[in-house]
Amino acid sequence: MSGYRFDRLKILVVDDNQHMRKLVVAILQAFGTTQVYEASSGVRALTVMRDESPDVVILDWMMDEMNGIEFTREVRTSPTSPNPYVPIIMLTGHTSADCVQQARDAGINEFLAKPVSVKAMLARLTAVIEYPRPFVRTANYFGPCRRRRHSEDYKGPERRSEIEIIDQAAS
Repeated sequence: MSGYRFDRLKILVVDDNQHMRKLVVAILQAFGTTQVYEASSGVRALTVMRDESPDVVILDWMMDEMNGIEFTREVRTSPTSPNPYVPIIMLTGHTSADCVQQARDAGINEFLAKPVSVKAMLARLTAVIEYPRPFVRTANYFGPCRRRRHSEDYKGPERRSEIEIIDQAAS
């Protein structure tokens, strides 16, 4: 499968659909993950984050009380956030280009479409471990760098050299 020790990870699965949570938990357990926490809403997930300090969050977009986008913004920007740097993988059926962009702009690290496959889940989980993106802070955004490629041709006002790149190890 992969060379990672997933048994050392603490993962929080957030979805209002109990069957989807159980499916994701079963996939994670197949990877060897033993510390999996579940929450049925973004509000409950914030409590679990404070209590358990997960290493990764996998969450749905559409949920009652607080949806996945609202949860991500809360985690990334609230002064009371338990960990604004936690990797967040959004697992959702909302896969239009607009939805992917909204999720990216909220601060997710990876995007995963439902129905989920074991291979895709492993790829996204491995990506947040093996290829962590630096976090950036601009006037309107805090989260993982949204640009996957470095383009010398980009001359915009928020060029990478003009934004604050955050060293997560120092934080």
